[in-house]
Amino acid sequence: MKKRIKPLDRIDCDLISLLQKDGRISNIDIAKKINISEGTVRSRLNRLIKNEIIQIVAVSNPIKLGFNIVGHVRISVDNTMMDRVMSQLKEIDMLWFIVATTGANTGIDAEFIAKDLDEFNESILGKIREIEGVTKIETTLTLEFLKRRYDWGTANNLNGQP
Repeated sequence: MKKRIKPLDRIDCDLISLLQKDGRISNIDIAKKINISEGTVRSRLNRLIKNEIIQIVAVSNPIKLGFNIVGHVRISVDNTMMDRVMSQLKEIDMLWFIVATTGANTGIDAEFIAKDLDEFNESILGKIREIEGVTKIETTLTLEFLKRRYDWGTANNLNGQP
C-alpha cells in the first residue's frame, strides 16, 4: 500500500515557488521571505524531496554541454508488456525523461541526449529495439531550445508568486 502524501499547503507552495525562481536561495532567505523558521524550511524541504515532489538540480542546456544529438523518442508498446518495457527503459542512462502517455497511440515518450550519431544509434535506438514489447519507435531531434521555464509554481499557486 502506498504511503499517503500530505497535501501541499500555502507554505509548501511558497517555498517551491521561491526555489523554482532560484534553486540556490538559502534556507535563511526562504525563511525570511515567507516568515517561518529556518528549521521549518529545512524539515519541509526534506519532506518535499523525500516524497519526490521536488528535485533541486542545475538545469542545463545539453546542446551547449556538447551533446550533439538531443531529442524525443515516441515508443509504441504492446499494452500487455507496458510495465516490462518501462522498467527496461529506465535502465538506459541517456533517456533522462520518460513518461507513459495516452492518446491515439498509448505508449511512452522519452527525451534523450547523445554525444554523436553513433552513440544515439547504439546506446539509445539499439537498446530500445531490443526490448520485447516495443512495436514502433519514432524520433524527433531538437534543433534549438526556444523556451524552457521551470518556474510555473504549484496548482495552488499557478502564477508562481509567493
